[in-house]
Amino acid sequence: MRLGMLTPSSNTRLEPATAALLRDAPGITAHFSRFRVTEITLSAAGLGQFDEAPIVDAAALLADAKVDAIAWNGTSAAWLGFARDEALCARIAQVTGIPAATAVLGFREAFNRAGIRRVGLVTPYTGDVQAKIQANWAAAGFDCAAERHCGLSDNFSFSEVPEAEVAAMARAVAAEGVDAVAVVCTNMAGTALVEDLEAELGIPVLDSIAVTLWAAIEAAGADPGRIAGGSRLFRLRAPDRSDRAPGL
Repeated sequence: MRLGMLTPSSNTRLEPATAALLRDAPGITAHFSRFRVTEITLSAAGLGQFDEAPIVDAAALLADAKVDAIAWNGTSAAWLGFARDEALCARIAQVTGIPAATAVLGFREAFNRAGIRRVGLVTPYTGDVQAKIQANWAAAGFDCAAERHCGLSDNFSFSEVPEAEVAAMARAVAAEGVDAVAVVCTNMAGTALVEDLEAELGIPVLDSIAVTLWAAIEAAGADPGRIAGGSRLFRLRAPDRSDRAPGL
């Protein structure tokens, strides 16, 4: 199984983190196509980076590799709205004939399957971007009142936030009584922390890179349980599977 990943040009975290998640999953490979993303702001320039055309062009290049699914490994729809990713997935499927998934739609699906409603939101973003995420997710039924953010806007700089700081933010939102922690950014050091944090906090910790991989595998029609490790996400099954009950 080949998974295509659409990647922000300045992202340095998601490729090695995805490779690490796939280390013990023989037969699954990830393949990456980039388009330009350098800032996360609500300015015209910042929002314009996520226009559909360059993303679909990058998806068309992945289609040449005959991938089984194409995933947008970025979280822009968190502040732009779920409908943006729904339209993007439809367009990618129309142009390439390949099923598509995204990080943000993956979060929504995981939250709904597991009955998660109070989300501890952890991001590197600025306050205005964070507020947009909170509003969008609240409208979908997910309360993100418990939140921590770093106040950064340069996309490359997100990768330099230390793991210890990410873990501290996760602990802080968990202490406010949430159903799960969501690390929302695919250029933030959250993936390697998940198992230890879940064991410590006793709740699911959903990292954007892992969520994208989970959603991509499902879009390809396969079982994400093939991913080894202790993360609860990869044990979350579709409602129509009877071998395990849904839930995290």
